Amino acid sequence: MGKTDDKEIKNLMAYYQIRLPKYWNFEIIEIPDVKNAKNLSPDLLKKEEAKLFMHHLESSDWVMLLDEKGKQYTSREFAAKIDTWQNNSVKKVAIIVGGAYGFADEMYQRAQEKLSLSKMTFTHQMIRLFITEQIYRADQILQGKPYHND
Repeated sequence: MGKTDDKEIKNLMAYYQIRLPKYWNFEIIEIPDVKNAKNLSPDLLKKEEAKLFMHHLESSDWVMLLDEKGKQYTSREFAAKIDTWQNNSVKKVAIIVGGAYGFADEMYQRAQEKLSLSKMTFTHQMIRLFITEQIYRADQILQGKPYHND
């Protein structure tokens, strides 16, 4: 939800994104912020954001919400999760970064999983960079390349 305005973060995201194999079909979709968001209650804003998210999802998509109450993985565990998706022929995985207030109930019901990257709170722009790097790291782990050190 929202755009990544910080040029340095965008450049770092692109750094990892272009290194992923083409067959990953990795794509970042930035959904514009809800109009007149300042005039909406947090609950109503989450519902409006959910409508925008749902517009981009197909019924067969595996949906993972980045959520502070989600499960935490090591990088190797996350790579194993991606490997499982690949082995089970999951067509598309949507890893979703919500708005400032989190997700509406509809999103929690739609999601198969919640992921937390840390117990700490980060900006939405930084989280996009962190998950992009972790996806690249997972690729390197799965290929047996020396990028990741235990």
